[in-house]
Parts: sequence; structure tokens; C-alpha cells
Amino acid sequence: QVQLVESGGGLVQAGGSLRLSCAASETSFSIDLMGWYRQVPGKQRELVASITRGGSTYYSDSVKGRFTISRENAKNTVYLQMDSLKPEDTAVYYCNAAAWRAIIKYDYWGQGTQVTVSS
Repeated sequence: QVQLVESGGGLVQAGGSLRLSCAASETSFSIDLMGWYRQVPGKQRELVASITRGGSTYYSDSVKGRFTISRENAKNTVYLQMDSLKPEDTAVYYCNAAAWRAIIKYDYWGQGTQVTVSS
């Protein structure tokens, strides 16, 4: 069973930066897709950014140009550099890791880390 451990959340003023990290407990397990989601109370969890093992990235329109996702495959670690933060970025951020073995998808989630941006 792969566990994801997140770190780097906290409180920051608008315009500031934070860097989130997420490390998988198993480095020998090949992870195809890693990503960051966020959720605020009363709303659905939304995809913020994702990155494939080959380095292809996706960003939601709300963070494009401000957030940067990266990963270290050998460490099964993914990062989210968040710059120019806005109060609307306040949420619990969750790390996700997905791997496909034939038709079976293995899906793992971190415990979540709070990001609060003050105005």
C-alpha cells in the first residue's frame, strides 16, 4: 500500500509564495500520474495541476501562470510551487498518485494540507 505524505502548507499573505511537497512511501512503485487537487468546504474537490511520468503537465485556468508542478520520478515525489497567491487559493490541498497496471487503476491520496492566503 502506497502512502502519500504532504508538507509545505501554511498561512501566507496575498502575493506570497508557498511550495508543497508530496512523497510516496514506496519509491520502487512506478507512478504514472501525480497531481494536486484542492477543496473548500461545500465544494467539490478540483484538479489544480498534474504531471505525467514523462513530464507533461496540466494546469487549471485559475492557476495557470502562477503555479508550477514538478516531480522527481526516482523519489516518487511531486511538488507544487505556488506564486502570486490569492485569497481564493485558500483550500485544503491534496496530493494524488495514480498508476495503471493493465486495466486496473491504483489511486492514492494524501491526507491534505491547509493553505490559507490572507488579503
